[in-house]
Amino acid sequence: MAKIAQVAAKYIVHAKIFIDGVVDRPDVIGAIFGQTEGLLGADLELRELQKSGRIGRIEVNVDTKSGKTQGEIIIPSSLDKAETSIVGAAIEIIQRIGPCNAKIQVGKIEDIRISKRQAVIDRAKELLRNLMDTSMPDSQELSDEVAASVRVMEIVEYGREKL
Repeated sequence: MAKIAQVAAKYIVHAKIFIDGVVDRPDVIGAIFGQTEGLLGADLELRELQKSGRIGRIEVNVDTKSGKTQGEIIIPSSLDKAETSIVGAAIEIIQRIGPCNAKIQVGKIEDIRISKRQAVIDRAKELLRNLMDTSMPDSQELSDEVAASVRVMEIVEYGREKL
């Protein structure tokens, strides 16, 4: 099965999951695929999108405390904005995971290209700042250096002894 790396994704769907009971990671992933199957039509079938590499590996992190499970779902996507939003909305319809009631809320859909663009801009600023600090002496330093070299060159001989 071909999977896309997160670096190839354009968008990442971030969702929170709240479950009234104890479930494991594979149960959540199975519910995502099982309950969205046939819901969105053939073009947006999660299994097919993952096989073709348009949806990346679905990451699920769950934590169980006092009989309740909470966690996060991360879905990298190389689909367009509208299709990614549809996938995000589709996972919100999941109401049961295993024998337990569940609620999924998509918190945000992150545009990775904006994050990467900002990282490039920040790094470029840092590189330019380092270049300016190390290689560009200020104009006063240049003037002082030129004046000092001229002063040294002016005095060639001094007095009758030509010292």
